[in-house]
Amino acid sequence: MARLSVTLGLCLLFSCAFAQQPPPPAAGSCAACHGQEGQGTAAFPHLAGLGEAYIRRQLDAFASGERANATMKPVASGLSETQRQAVAAYFSSLKMAPADSASAEPPDGPGRELAVHGRWDQELPACVQCHGPDGRGIGEDFPPLAGQPAGYLEDQLKAWRAGQRPAGPQGLMGHIAERLDADDLKAVAQYFAALPAAPKESGHE
Repeated sequence: MARLSVTLGLCLLFSCAFAQQPPPPAAGSCAACHGQEGQGTAAFPHLAGLGEAYIRRQLDAFASGERANATMKPVASGLSETQRQAVAAYFSSLKMAPADSASAEPPDGPGRELAVHGRWDQELPACVQCHGPDGRGIGEDFPPLAGQPAGYLEDQLKAWRAGQRPAGPQGLMGHIAERLDADDLKAVAQYFAALPAAPKESGHE
């Protein structure tokens, strides 16, 4: 029995060690704004729970200048391709912490209407058609929106409208952003920001 207990203890010890890999050195420059565990802040988006391929693609776009951002350009371009891949793999492996406001109801109004139903008379599909129920993300091209800072989401919609970041598959986000006015941008951003960020599920990207 004692030997079994020791064996089980060692198994648990090693499983924890492998489950909690230290961040790669290159992740230190990210943690200053996005947090060591990628949970984000009121001003900077969370990286935990985003797909590895998606994070890598954004880092490459920042590095090349295809996605314009004065803060991220020098950070991303200062990383080698290997380092960008390591950073993407690390943050994608992390889970979002449960939100304190998980039981709060998201705001009703024009933001929810756009997010859930779209505006088909203007050829605007519902956001959740691509980004999934409750904005939890689908696949490698449509990341989670739930729980991201409202200001960040609004700024990204403005960037797509101005052609300052890649418009995604079939130029979809560029076409959508062009059809949203300032009130629409703010409302839909506030709606998704109010949703609890879901912990990453196994196999989800």
